[in-house]
Amino acid sequence: MRHESLFRERLASCVSGSVLFDEPLDRYTSMGVGGPADALVVPQSVDELAQLVRFLRKENMPFLILGNGTNLIVRDGGCRGVVVALRGLKKLSWKSDPEGNTLVRAEAGIPLAAIVQLSLKESLTGMEFCAGIPGSVGGAVRMNAGAFGKEMKDVITQISILNEQSELETISRQDLSFHYRRLDLSDNAVIVGAEFSLCRGAQEAISGRISDILALRKEKHPLTLRNAGSIFKNPHSMPAGRLIEETGLKGTRRGDAMISEQHGNFIVNLGHARAADIVGLIEEIKKRVGKCRDIHLEAEVHIVGEDE
Repeated sequence: MRHESLFRERLASCVSGSVLFDEPLDRYTSMGVGGPADALVVPQSVDELAQLVRFLRKENMPFLILGNGTNLIVRDGGCRGVVVALRGLKKLSWKSDPEGNTLVRAEAGIPLAAIVQLSLKESLTGMEFCAGIPGSVGGAVRMNAGAFGKEMKDVITQISILNEQSELETISRQDLSFHYRRLDLSDNAVIVGAEFSLCRGAQEAISGRISDILALRKEKHPLTLRNAGSIFKNPHSMPAGRLIEETGLKGTRRGDAMISEQHGNFIVNLGHARAADIVGLIEEIKKRVGKCRDIHLEAEVHIVGEDE
């Protein structure tokens, strides 16, 4: 990180939001672990984000895009360079299309929960499956988040990105290639928003579906403890949680990190877990499942940063 006052001043001039130095990242992740970022910047608009990204690229400064931090493990040494938090990108609007559907446009920092609540209020159906998913729009689109048989790809009509030239670009659904928990998109592209097509529905039915999904999540997932959601993608043969359960690893601890006794595909923070303990459990699971079932588990969470 460049510590010269001139660089800091120029960095701060890119945005009207917060610019924080040596900021602990455990405050910004659902798992509650992570060392400091050299700098954390919160742009308040797409224009500010574009200006910031252009500046960072011109300076050859590495940067990490941060949404709600819900499927992210930051190592104990933190992140070098600049962490760009998208929580300030929170515009949400909707309008009818010629076919009678409702197009919902959401910037990348909007929590999925806000769209679920809007859908309920406006009697719109299509995104009930997002109930209880704690992420934001940008991360959910990039990982093609899904549950209960539906994924983001099923409701998206287009996305907006900052491309590799730091220019705003809109990409239509037919030009997007989605896969299981992944969108084919350059790592250098920054998702700034998305548009979803939803249908009119009966509010009572929508409310019931949301309630059912939230109840199922509460029953199956360790929601009372800090976690990062599903740790591994499900292989084709069997759900990852069941594979982990078969190995007898549920309840295994390293420090205050534990493989959940409620759901094998969750690792929970019992209070003061360290990223090193969580990563250690992830590696232990991969080795044990590989040895017992000859199956390679692929992580769904992203692990970033440096060891302490």
